[in-house]
Formats: sequence, C-alpha cells, structure tokens
Amino acid sequence: MALECAINLGLPNAIHRCGGAATLPDLLNSIAVPESKKAHLPRLMRFLSTVGIFSVDVPAAGEHGNGEATGIYGLTPVSRLLVDEVGPNQPCASLSAFVVSQTTKYHVTAATHLSEWFKSDDGAAAVEMPFRMAHGTDLWGVMDRDQNMNQVFNDGMGSDTKFAMDFIISNYGDLFEGITSLVDVAGGTGSAARAIAKAFPHIKCSVLDLPNVIHTIPSDDVVEYVAGDMMRSIPPTDVVFLKYVLHDWNDEDCVKILTECKKAIPESGGKVIIVDIVVGSHSNAMLEAQVTFDLLMMVITSGKERDEHEWRKIFMDAGFSHYKTRPVLGFMAITELYT
Repeated sequence: MALECAINLGLPNAIHRCGGAATLPDLLNSIAVPESKKAHLPRLMRFLSTVGIFSVDVPAAGEHGNGEATGIYGLTPVSRLLVDEVGPNQPCASLSAFVVSQTTKYHVTAATHLSEWFKSDDGAAAVEMPFRMAHGTDLWGVMDRDQNMNQVFNDGMGSDTKFAMDFIISNYGDLFEGITSLVDVAGGTGSAARAIAKAFPHIKCSVLDLPNVIHTIPSDDVVEYVAGDMMRSIPPTDVVFLKYVLHDWNDEDCVKILTECKKAIPESGGKVIIVDIVVGSHSNAMLEAQVTFDLLMMVITSGKERDEHEWRKIFMDAGFSHYKTRPVLGFMAITELYT
C-alpha cells in the first residue's frame, strides 16, 4: 500500500524531476499534499527507503542539523521502473500502472478473506477463490461492472506488456524467425501483438479474445481482432502466443486451452510461445517474487504459478511432444512448445 501511495502521489517522478535527488522540502513542493498531511510524509519516505524503494543519504546530525529534514532521497533500480516521464509532458515506459492495477481495493479486500477461504468447506458449492468470496464474482466480473477498474486493469496490463515485449523483441527476436502468422490468445487490447507486428511487418498478427473485450477496441491496420473463446477454437496460425494467460487457469482448463492451441498450429514448423513464470527457474533472488505472484493467483483466480515439473505435465497432457524454456527478465520465462 505504501508503494501504491508513492505512485499515486507521484514521488518517483518528483525525485526524477529534481535530477534524481530530492529533500523532503523538494518533495513537498512537488506533490499535491494538504498542509494537514505534510508532517506524515517523512514517515512514508522512511518506510519506502528502508525497504529499498528509494535510497536516502542522511548527513550526520552534527553536519547539517536535523538529519530527517536534510536527508536526500534518490531513485533505486526499483523506483526507476516507476518513473513514467523523461521530461515535462514526455511520457516513457514504466511499470507504475501495472503496480496500481495489482494493488486495487478489490485485490486488498479479497486478500483479507484468505483465512476464511481456507477454512470454508461447503462441498460442491465451495467458493473457488477468496476474490469471489469477497466480491461475489471473479476479477472479470468486477471489471464488467466497474469501468474504472476495467481501465486501471487494462492500463496495467498494457504497461507490463510494453515493458516485457520491448525486452523480448530486442533480445529474443529469434522467437519470431521463419513465421508468417501469429495469434495472441487472450491478448486484450493487443499491446503484444502490435509490438510484434511493428517489429516484424511480414508477420500477420491477430488478437483473439472474448466478444465483450474485442468489441470495445477500435480496429486498426496493424493487427486483426477476432472475437472468440480460446476454450473452443483458435484460428489457424503458425504461432500461438500466450502471455500471462495460463497462470489464470487450473490445470484442467490449461490442458483445454493448449489442446486448442495444438489444433491451430501446423504439425511441422508450428509452435506455441508462452510468456509466464516458471517457479524456480531463476536465482533465489527471484524466487520470492515468483511465490508472491503464486499467492496473488491463489487469491484472485483459480490458477497458479507452476514449476517446471507442473508445466511439463500440462504440456504432455495436451499432446505436445517437446518444449524448451529460457528464464528471462527478472522472474519471467519464455517457453516454446512444439507438436
């Protein structure tokens, strides 16, 4: 919540505008905080700097008087990812919108139901996730009835996709060699498909999603938008692309989705590209982030983050013969799945 507060107050941008180093008076002059709340900002900054979101350089008490008042706050590798402007009215890619989309009131309220959910046992009528217990519907149902939440979530997914796709295209362009068509399944507003189409103009890129998603997106000349259900049918293509899709679903549903993916691609030369977490695929430094996301999945979906053994079983159950996985960009992994 402190991280969400920092983003909504604009603290990363404020420090960036000060040249990467800002005192408390600098910050108070840069952000919109009522006079009655200004005395509390040092406490927020103390917490954020202690956990590594910001750095702080506090002079010795005898050097410049009150150390708290003269401390200089800076950006760390974490908070640099939250700066969304390179200059006045000059936006840049950041993960601020993604963080905000994962710390909404709906997520927080659902998390408070975790122990209640664990202890509930109503047989066939048991609630399948704390999120549904808290809100009476799943995340997609909430977004359908709350357009502000829908916008926050879509903005968050868009910022994460842009960040990830810029990295993947720049460093793993070989993924897209030798193909002429690609379908981004459950691709939402098409951020990933557009990035691929612009980088590789010879690839015909399409986005498949539910009708209520597709019908809200203006058509363009970059990608084709197709309304449909990935559980029932996926248009024929050289490559099916799945970014952060399968972790939303249980094993049985993942097998259904991948079975349709297998039908959509040619037996020779076709593949499925999965961008998702493989728990344990990175160093221990990333394990905490991976299992934290797994806890999030337990709260908001019926899905999970999986280790390599769990992924392998799903692939084999869906009829695929082999795959290869590469850990990339923090806790993510790219898996290429072949018939």
